[in-house]
Amino acid sequence: MDLTRPPRLVWLASRLLLAPRRGLVVRRPDEPLPVVRIPRALQRRQEQRQSGRSPQRLVLARPGPLLISARRPELNQPARLTLGRWESAPLASRGWKNRRSRRDHFSIERAQHEAPALRNLSSKSSFADLGLEPRVLRALQDAAPEVVRPTTVQSSTIPSLLRGCHILCAAETGSGKTLGYLLPLVQRLLGQPNLDSHSLPAPRGLVLVPSRELAEQVRAVAQPLGSSLGLQVRELGGGHGMSRIRMQLSKQPPVDVLVATPGALWKALKSQLISLKQLSCLVLDEADTLLDESFLELMDYILEKSYIAEGPADLKDPFNPKAQLVLVGATFPEGVGQLLSKVASPDSLTTITSSKLHCIMPHVRQTFMRLKGAEKVTELVQILKQHDKAYRTGPSGTVLVFCNSSSTVNWLGYILDDHKIQHLRLQGQMPASMRAGIFQCFQKGSRDILLCTDIASRGLDSSHVDLVVNYDFPLTLQDYIHRAGRVGRVGSEVPGTVISFVTHPWDVSLVQKIELAARRRRSLPGLGSSVREPLPQQI
Repeated sequence: MDLTRPPRLVWLASRLLLAPRRGLVVRRPDEPLPVVRIPRALQRRQEQRQSGRSPQRLVLARPGPLLISARRPELNQPARLTLGRWESAPLASRGWKNRRSRRDHFSIERAQHEAPALRNLSSKSSFADLGLEPRVLRALQDAAPEVVRPTTVQSSTIPSLLRGCHILCAAETGSGKTLGYLLPLVQRLLGQPNLDSHSLPAPRGLVLVPSRELAEQVRAVAQPLGSSLGLQVRELGGGHGMSRIRMQLSKQPPVDVLVATPGALWKALKSQLISLKQLSCLVLDEADTLLDESFLELMDYILEKSYIAEGPADLKDPFNPKAQLVLVGATFPEGVGQLLSKVASPDSLTTITSSKLHCIMPHVRQTFMRLKGAEKVTELVQILKQHDKAYRTGPSGTVLVFCNSSSTVNWLGYILDDHKIQHLRLQGQMPASMRAGIFQCFQKGSRDILLCTDIASRGLDSSHVDLVVNYDFPLTLQDYIHRAGRVGRVGSEVPGTVISFVTHPWDVSLVQKIELAARRRRSLPGLGSSVREPLPQQI
């Protein structure tokens, strides 16, 4: 019995293996095989797993110069590639609202080496070709011998102003707008008699600016021109009492060109210390700020006291002067067009705009770093120490560090004091006596680092600055343009760099708009609709 069991088992096993299984149909060789369909969800999951193991984008072996350089190479964008308006862009900052993106970074590289205001200029162009008189040219040579050729903005602005047109000049920061309106202004005053009323100071040229620092700078540019031509230039800054304003206006000889802030001029007009009846030229520098809600009530009163000409014909009567209107700015965001209509009719304004208006400056390297709030101080100290080493070993410029509040400027100053880093501070809550001359000291090189709020971001000449650090990311794209415009200006001898710390989710939203505009080489969103197209004159 036992001897017969193994053959029996072998027989059963061979029977089971060799017999066809139940339910299987034996097909002929010429019949097609059955189609097995995979569910779509399972197929997508399989594709996602495979894409996670390999790079999402192919990295070129020789990409050449880059427009966007990211920490992850697959997100780089070559300089020769431009994304279409509706083409989706793989943003390096796409996931930055997640905390896991900490320490990520990307940079917008330099696409050119010189400022846009100096490109495509003929070596034969000169100020004499713009219609300026020889005595004004000699005054310019004495006051600023380094200025040899006009920029593209000046080449379009000066002839239009000499023809008596009302001008709206919208051009990028650092393009030479200040000289663009000062030279025609002084030439216009030279050709008109000074109607002395013997009662109140009555300037014939008025330049309104939003801050005392900008008033100091414009006066410093205009005063050498006026001295060479026999014109008196004075500054009327805010933050002082009526006794200081009365003393400034009572100086002899009487003022020809007055550079003032709206608050100080409003006080002088209310107290009947000054008259605007002889005004021949009214300039609103940083016009978008002056027409903002913070200055609107003051500006309404000042414009009521000014006699603005309706057209060029009203400017030809020397004994009944009316003012030529000049509006200047680097940003004209949405809504400013309605405010401009209160100043002058749109038909009477000759608009001169730059092709790079509201665009990311192509000659400035801009780096964005995703950091936690607690990491910002350490990163800033490291950047400043590295810059100090570079300053000692070779040619280097100065540093501007921007904060969003005065309290942050003061607190950060104490931190830098603990690290033995010398610096200056400038913020709006300082008394006028403390603020006076701080930016001039920074320009002269007494300190290499300036901690400041946005009070130093508009209009101030910072040709010696080669690094801007946004310790606090700006609250608007408009503020970012002005901060970044402190470097890479016309006349700068050092290349410009901007480093921005990105901390909050609302910061990330602005960064994504900036990166997308840079990848598509378009203007920043929300800033392009206030200057209407088609423009009468475009540079």
